Amino acid sequence: MLLDVDGTLLDSNDAHARAWKEALTDHGFHIGFDSIRRLIGMGSDKLIPSLTHLSPGDPRAKRLKERRRELFRIRLPALRPFPRARELLQALGRRGLVRVAATSATAEDMRALLKQADVADLMDATVSRDDVDHSKPDPDIVTTALDKAGLRADQAVLVGDTAYDVDAARRAGVSAIAVRSGGWRDGDLCGAEAIFDDVADLYVHLSDVVARWR
Repeated sequence: MLLDVDGTLLDSNDAHARAWKEALTDHGFHIGFDSIRRLIGMGSDKLIPSLTHLSPGDPRAKRLKERRRELFRIRLPALRPFPRARELLQALGRRGLVRVAATSATAEDMRALLKQADVADLMDATVSRDDVDHSKPDPDIVTTALDKAGLRADQAVLVGDTAYDVDAARRAGVSAIAVRSGGWRDGDLCGAEAIFDDVADLYVHLSDVVARWR
């Protein structure tokens, strides 16, 4: 099982959006919160060009990313994992399933996020933005996760909270399960094979989910 982190295991999407908004404002880009919030789930390689005229290689984009990281790290200690996130990972392990974190966050941010979600010790492998050329919704993160786990696409399921997760999974030939905890509507997640309220809801129905995909 490939697992997104932000909005899926950790209640962090709003904090990311607020950090981006403040960083953008600091650099002269006055963009509404809702416009930014809609893009959380992409990596900065896509988010920054989508909101500004800056290319990912522009030195100003690098400074913007660094400022966003500073601001997010201030908020990180107050963030909480979604209910039963750790229990879900433990249950997957007991069932012999490989657990792979698959996120558009950088490796440094991913480590901090997994620690805050209290699941860092339960991941069998991790894939971050630093491992690939392109972040979600490109399929690179998903295909790299499959490679690390030694799995074919039809042997894996990705759990995520955004349309970017669903698109990345589908483009890699992997089934997607969506959770509503990231704040997206069901219509935006319509490519998913199943939609649950959150990982606690998924945990309750885990036996049915595993039976369906095994």
